[in-house]
Amino acid sequence: MKVDVLNIEGKSTGRSVELPSEIFGIEPNDHAVYLAVKSYQAAQRQGTHKAKEKGEITASTKKVKKQKGTGTARAGSLKSPVFRGGGRVFGPRPRTYDIKLNKKVKSLAKASALSAKAHEGKIVVIEDFTFDKPKTQEFLKVISNLNATDKKSLLVLNDYDKNLYLSSRNVKKSGVVNAKDLNTFQILNAQSIILSESSINKIKETFA
Repeated sequence: MKVDVLNIEGKSTGRSVELPSEIFGIEPNDHAVYLAVKSYQAAQRQGTHKAKEKGEITASTKKVKKQKGTGTARAGSLKSPVFRGGGRVFGPRPRTYDIKLNKKVKSLAKASALSAKAHEGKIVVIEDFTFDKPKTQEFLKVISNLNATDKKSLLVLNDYDKNLYLSSRNVKKSGVVNAKDLNTFQILNAQSIILSESSINKIKETFA
């Protein structure tokens, strides 16, 4: 699949690049995509929820009332779950929500998501560029030239670029990511995928 290479002004450079068919041209596997997104979202949960049980409550150990003659049930401790402020029965405990996925399933999910975006015409290839220093207005200008101002856009780079990252940090609907760190959720969440020219080889290396 050939795609024209654009410059930062949104105009064609006269060159085109071939997107690997084994990554951008496969039949999407919906179940693999579902598992990858589920795994990603589960990993975002902190899992730090905690409720105190009976043995963790700080309270007087004095017997609440006499054993017999009250006409009500026996009560030996204020820490009992039946009392206000007592411990909770089977309360939540800290845990991890991580879901393990095989590498092949992750790769299949990413390839499926990229293929779907390519089929929808939502992938743009731009020649490599950078800024001398962080410039949010310049970054916005590039996004505007690519007709992605009102869309959720994701710029995929070959390697980490501090100036580009800082330039995009305050832009609400745009993000910058390294090709090796690209995940299925980010691909699906973006309405426009902007690939830097050199990032395509990096994506191929990652899948290999």
